[in-house]
Amino acid sequence: MKKFLMLGAILVVSLGFSVAQETTNPTSGPAIADTTVENAADNTLKAATPTQKISDLFEEDGTNTSNAPRLNPRAVNFVEDYIEKNTKSLQDLKSWARPYFNMMDGVFRKHGLPRELKYLAVIESKLKSGAVSHMGAVGPWQFMKPTAITMGLKVNGKVDERKNYLKSTNAAALYLKDLYKIYGDWLLVIAAYNAGPGNVQKAIARSGSRNFWDLQYYLPAETRNHVKKFIGTHYIFEGQGGLTTLTKAETKAHYGPHLYAFHRKITKEEEDGSKNQQVSGKYQSAVIAKHIVMDLGDFNRFNPDFDKVMSSTTNSYEMKLPVEKMEMFNASKYNILQESVQVLLSSAAVMNDGSATNRKQTGILK
Repeated sequence: MKKFLMLGAILVVSLGFSVAQETTNPTSGPAIADTTVENAADNTLKAATPTQKISDLFEEDGTNTSNAPRLNPRAVNFVEDYIEKNTKSLQDLKSWARPYFNMMDGVFRKHGLPRELKYLAVIESKLKSGAVSHMGAVGPWQFMKPTAITMGLKVNGKVDERKNYLKSTNAAALYLKDLYKIYGDWLLVIAAYNAGPGNVQKAIARSGSRNFWDLQYYLPAETRNHVKKFIGTHYIFEGQGGLTTLTKAETKAHYGPHLYAFHRKITKEEEDGSKNQQVSGKYQSAVIAKHIVMDLGDFNRFNPDFDKVMSSTTNSYEMKLPVEKMEMFNASKYNILQESVQVLLSSAAVMNDGSATNRKQTGILK
């Protein structure tokens, strides 16, 4: 393996320009007219520390001192070469891509999807609305006509909504959600987005595995490289791996019971005005919401699967609340815990009584 590259010198950093500065020159990137962009969350792109090496990003010797997921060793060579060859073009792309990324972040947040999926559009089309593949896929998300129509886009002689940034991104989000329901694995989702679910199913059947790294050579070369390009692009823009660069098994091993944190459906403004606190015990979401005067639906947006996690053997949760609501929680947390326990005991008693009644009615209990 050639000498490892220094990521700090090649990563894409935060962008400091306004939408008004964007050019309409098709060689540097198209202008965007959707007003949603102006109201979207202003998520800046991250970069690794200046001393971070590719070798630090994967687990070679069994040590892992970073909180970030490690790059799978079977992707290292490809990602190293990809970063070396594509950094310049992606740095050029960053000069006009920010408003598109902001819009996509908002769409994926609305659909409860990882925002990093936007990098799929980078490798599909380099975000060009007029991109057309040799197979006839069109637009920033490279939809084939049948799939586009299935996802609700209009494609006819007068209009082709595959070229519309906002509409095609919403369609892509719906399609990605459908694929995730099938696989529950983001690397397989990205593979299926490129090759179609049929080819991924064949690869699973022929390999006897649902692990991308085991079945990759049963996929077309273009598809397995597509997945690795996505991982490489993620590392360039984020400076590290994440939820969408891991297999299902790797995700479970790395994030464990804290995966719920990725499914919080909150805006950037809500995120900025919130506070995290680890809680353990038999707390109940409905009781907390009542005491802090917060709509239960809003509590669940901030804290998905709260009751499920708290009733598991983990019994610990990194609760997120608006700052003032967290203060109210801490002021009454012992009363909230006591009432939560009473709710649990009452529910258990009702269930036991109901079960006994049913057994008596069926003659099981005399």
